Amino acid sequence: MFTGSMTALVTPFRAGEVDRRALGALVDRQIDAGTHALVPCGSTGEAATLTHDEHVEVVREVVRVARGRVPVIAGTGSNSTAEAIRLTRGAEEVGANAALLISPYYNKPTQEGIYRHYAAVAEATRLPIIVYNIPARTGSNMTPETIGRLSRIGNIIGVKEASGSLAQVLEIIEASGPDFAVYSGDDILTLPIMAVGGKGVIAVTANLVPREFAELAETLLAGDLERGRALMHRLLPLVHAMSLEVNPIPVKTALAMMGQCAEEFRLPLTCASSGTRTKLETVLREYELV
Repeated sequence: MFTGSMTALVTPFRAGEVDRRALGALVDRQIDAGTHALVPCGSTGEAATLTHDEHVEVVREVVRVARGRVPVIAGTGSNSTAEAIRLTRGAEEVGANAALLISPYYNKPTQEGIYRHYAAVAEATRLPIIVYNIPARTGSNMTPETIGRLSRIGNIIGVKEASGSLAQVLEIIEASGPDFAVYSGDDILTLPIMAVGGKGVIAVTANLVPREFAELAETLLAGDLERGRALMHRLLPLVHAMSLEVNPIPVKTALAMMGQCAEEFRLPLTCASSGTRTKLETVLREYELV
């Protein structure tokens, strides 16, 4: 089981191409700061605009630079089951330790369709699989019952839960049993989700402050809720700033301000507005990140 703070990595671009040098530096920075696992090619990594070859290239590069120091959990989801299988097999071939797959989006399958989608991917790979429930992006919610069914498939080991419902988190834990991990998929809910039994967080804000998120996760895993609350409250202004515009615009803009990557996005994502940039600069200065 993977536990702790797992960073949903941005994908740096330069002149329209994946910036491998910047990506490698980001990976080293995360590992040096104590991050427990790396998650490339998710929504934070702009996976929706990566070609299949680029997708595999990014995972390969993260695996290469990580050199086994931390697990690499590759985002390999798609609304096409066949494509999800291809991406997952590609990640397996280049050495990823696990795969994170978003629930099929846009086509809004039934709960049975969601179950069969994940079951088909699980059958096609030996990788451990983490399913990802984020109704705001997919247009459908994976019910606790469906996640409970999926938890009984041997290599489906956890869920990144971003429904925003703590009641649903509790129901998933009840339906899935102690060997199935629930991870916070929303930075702001890291404390309550881990307090009720979650095993970690797949975090956006950890791109900026990896050491602080690793400390938060370790503290909560140790059951020290009082200190966990203090650490979470200290991070709140930065976490809130990551929602000024749609992810990953604020986090990549902040990283660019910190000199970690170019401020470059692929359409339909655009650079942050001047108002967002001003607010980001203010909060980054408060945390002494610029």
